[in-house]
Amino acid sequence: MKNFKTRPKINYTTVCLLQVTVTAAMAGGFDLPDQDAFAVARGLAVVATADNPSAIFYNPAGLTQLTGNNLQAGFYGIYLDSQYTPTGGGNTFHNQDPFSGVPQIYYVHGNEDHTFSYGLGVYAPSGLSVRWQDNTGFRTLGTQGSLSQFAINPVVAFKLLDSLSVGVGLSANYVNLDLRQGILWPSQSYDQFRFQGDGWGLAGNMGLRWQPVEKLSFGAALQTGLKMNLEGYTSAYNNVALSLAQSPYYYSTFSTRTGAQADFQFPLKAEVGLSYRPTPKWNLEFDVDYIDWNSMGTVTIQQESGYSPLFSKNISLVLQWESSWYYELGATRYFDNGWHVSAGYIFNQNAVPSAHYNTLIADEDRHFFSVGVGRKGKQFDFDVAYQFGYGPDRTVSGSAYSSSGQNADGTYGFISHAISVSVGWHF
Repeated sequence: MKNFKTRPKINYTTVCLLQVTVTAAMAGGFDLPDQDAFAVARGLAVVATADNPSAIFYNPAGLTQLTGNNLQAGFYGIYLDSQYTPTGGGNTFHNQDPFSGVPQIYYVHGNEDHTFSYGLGVYAPSGLSVRWQDNTGFRTLGTQGSLSQFAINPVVAFKLLDSLSVGVGLSANYVNLDLRQGILWPSQSYDQFRFQGDGWGLAGNMGLRWQPVEKLSFGAALQTGLKMNLEGYTSAYNNVALSLAQSPYYYSTFSTRTGAQADFQFPLKAEVGLSYRPTPKWNLEFDVDYIDWNSMGTVTIQQESGYSPLFSKNISLVLQWESSWYYELGATRYFDNGWHVSAGYIFNQNAVPSAHYNTLIADEDRHFFSVGVGRKGKQFDFDVAYQFGYGPDRTVSGSAYSSSGQNADGTYGFISHAISVSVGWHF
């Protein structure tokens, strides 16, 4: 394009978006641990309990507590309102795609003496969907993105001792990522840069459950990291010719598309927990989760060809996320007729530093409160949970600038309402 006389660098920080088809990515980064209504009601404090088919996800060692055939299906739906107010005040902007949801399904078979079980789970372990208006003030940092991850996870569990069980699994994961941002226009939708890619990868999960006495059980689980090669394309366009103010440079209209790929590292997750049952009618549990987000340093989008002079063939994306923790507390009261009620609380640390803050993640410390009710019958079970989340306002300053002079500085907030439903069948 002969009309281009300068070479501004695209600041494609939106790749760190990978927080999903679900804006439901409630945790730091793009983690989605809400895979069962009973677990959601207990604030996800179930790694030492793990006594229904969702143990495939939370702690596969818990599957030895099940006998016969067990089928469970569920759905987690969320309204997530991420909010942004520019530095100095002004309009408050909201995520334009606040509704999201994901299904889960699990099947488990256990033998009658509780020594061996196997199962299969299909679920979405992470994800994100977010869309901001064009006039936020950070359009050239990120406008829209979605991440979908689905896992197919077979597992087996063994009882090594009367008090000790272990479980292992291997999951096949499909990921689809779509990220978009402005290029030259700071507040108009006249241009766009986009990366879209998908791919498959393998990851492992394992767990341990130890119940030395009737009132106490300990649980531990690990989900390995996963390096994905996402193959697809990048595309870019500018629909309106632009002369920059106080500059002789002129930018004509254009449209381009080329093949592209990027290696993306999903983090390792580790969890430990303690369940205390003072009587058969009560179950109290406290869990701690660690997510190794610092494995996400720099991602490089490798294109078959660049688009000179706007951007080069390879685009390096500096993420430099920080590892974070969940702290989870849950309680369940059981009744003689099979009914139970639960409540829980979660505190989740943010993972995205201010220097590399990503507007599509809009990450901050978050608190979640939940309640739920359910019934366990001879053939059919069900659980329903409600979860409320909020993030105290986080003020970001000193974040990196785009080539158009925009940054992510401002105040970010977060409110969510979610419903989780699970139904089970024993046969």
